[in-house]
Amino acid sequence: MNKPFIIGIAGGSGSGKTFFLKCFLQHFKEEEVCLVSQDDYYIPVAHNMTPEENKHYNFDLPRTIDHEHFQKDISDLLNGKTIYKKEYTFNNPNAVPKILEIKPAPIIIVEGLFILHFRDIAELLNLKIFINADEEIALKRRLNRDLVERGYSNDDVMYKWLHHVVPAYKEYLLPFKDECQKVITNNTHVIDDIVAITEEISKELKDLLKGN
Repeated sequence: MNKPFIIGIAGGSGSGKTFFLKCFLQHFKEEEVCLVSQDDYYIPVAHNMTPEENKHYNFDLPRTIDHEHFQKDISDLLNGKTIYKKEYTFNNPNAVPKILEIKPAPIIIVEGLFILHFRDIAELLNLKIFINADEEIALKRRLNRDLVERGYSNDDVMYKWLHHVVPAYKEYLLPFKDECQKVITNNTHVIDDIVAITEEISKELKDLLKGN
């Protein structure tokens, strides 16, 4: 193929998108695929805030993403260029971000909440995958992640869920569900189920690429 095949994977918080992506990548060799994550394009505005202010800063808005840089890096990969990007550290001032080297590959995966909302990016996608989960299951996963892994209080997590996460999902992602070729409901988080789905999609994709 003259151009790489580009896949967009979108899903709301707690949908299991990261888990799905991890399983999906296991079906490919390192040189066959590269990944560009929207999270690495957050504008570091919160670095000037106190931790207390940070907790309620709304990161679930498109304007928190350096959209121009995000789109340019995807275009560079499509044109065979290697990109270098500072890793996102979730606004942790004590973390030292790595410099990510992302090399072009026959398959480019772009993932994030706003990849379908950013229409110039959405138009680049050859295959759009929407990861879905029931709201109560997604909330349970979000609580587990933020309470255990990130040390937030229950009140902080619930405030963000009700005022940031759910409104963003409904406004910036859900309206584009019907334009996705693959819609996957991930309520069980059973490894075998997700592996089977990712294996099926990866086989379809490899067959398609061989045909081209």
